[in-house]
Amino acid sequence: MTHMGRRTFSAVAGALAAATVAGEASAGERERRRGRRSCREFRGMWLATVTNRDWPSRTGLTAAQQRAELIAHLDTAVARRLNAVVFQVRPTADAFWPSPHEPWSQYLTGTQGRDPGWDPLGTAVREAHARGLELHAWFNPYRVATHADPTRLVASHPARLHPEWIVTYGGRMYYNPGLPEVRAFVQDAMLDAVRRYPVDAVHFDDYFYPYPVAGQTFDDAAAFARYGGGFADRAAWRRDNTDRLVRDIGQRIKTVRPGTAFGISPFGVWRNRATDPLGSDTRAGVQTYDDLYADTRSWVLNGWIDQVVPQIYWNIGFAAADYAKLLPWWDELVSGTGVDLFIGEALYKAGDPAQPAPWQDPAELSRHLTLAKGYGAVRGHCYFSAKEVGVDRNGAMARVVADHYQAPARPPR
Repeated sequence: MTHMGRRTFSAVAGALAAATVAGEASAGERERRRGRRSCREFRGMWLATVTNRDWPSRTGLTAAQQRAELIAHLDTAVARRLNAVVFQVRPTADAFWPSPHEPWSQYLTGTQGRDPGWDPLGTAVREAHARGLELHAWFNPYRVATHADPTRLVASHPARLHPEWIVTYGGRMYYNPGLPEVRAFVQDAMLDAVRRYPVDAVHFDDYFYPYPVAGQTFDDAAAFARYGGGFADRAAWRRDNTDRLVRDIGQRIKTVRPGTAFGISPFGVWRNRATDPLGSDTRAGVQTYDDLYADTRSWVLNGWIDQVVPQIYWNIGFAAADYAKLLPWWDELVSGTGVDLFIGEALYKAGDPAQPAPWQDPAELSRHLTLAKGYGAVRGHCYFSAKEVGVDRNGAMARVVADHYQAPARPPR
């Protein structure tokens, strides 16, 4: 997930054509969606499992040790007066529950497919709810592995049974979003968890098509030749593939478990204003519309998602992507749509000596929340990530709690 801080800003070469958003929701439909939930303040944290980022602290712990660490993260959320945990349960086409579709995650036992002897997602849902926390199940739709060697996958892995589904790019393996059978499979795999457990939301991060890797091509030419007829170019076709995934799974979630929300956490810049007059006053080297083929603006306007959690992972005053300029852009986009806006906050940068001077100030994040109070569409914040919520390297999280979370959290919905 790009929450890991792999953000670069380069000059944007040339102006691209302005995007047209078709089928925007009517005013009446927006009002209907606005009334479907009673949203309180959201105070969340991401609990990342890919590469054992937050949990488990390492592979091979006993079931009791894994469970104790998981419970400790939930207790930390309560102590910080949060009310939601966004738990990564499918980081690399694997599972943190007994899935009939995909193998047990290697990040539990160290061996993909090995039963850890307990049910992490079921436990997380039960224990979170017992503490007054919402549990949002976080899935990565298309990432198969953080390496490029299919023989390292368990023999029964769908990627080995269907090698034609795979694209290797940037030293990693991905399912090909351009194949209808892939989109159907990943939905089935994710929805299995929704059927089994009363999760409060389904959550995607910002990985759809992968982030650009210099000098490499995402080889989906055969799929484009087969399915891309009628599209102006491959970029438009790719955006349609991503749109189909988002629209379809949003509808299926409502059928499988009514009341479960659907949220997406995109990279904070849809498009730069220099590229598109509808874009933000930024100069980001990555634009979700153009580089990830993810038209996040359209998803909000069409009501295909219930929650949007943009990763505004920059400080106030940052030249290429200023928090104070992105916040009003997202507020204006979401206003009146019925979609809940939660701001993704880069707690992991606070106190990191590699970050610019503003991140050394423990009050930087607190200033973000103060600024956000002036924007009516902002319903809360989510912090990346759980390890930093607990360690709190320079006291930034404690400052947020002292300044903004004096009262205990109520459930956000």
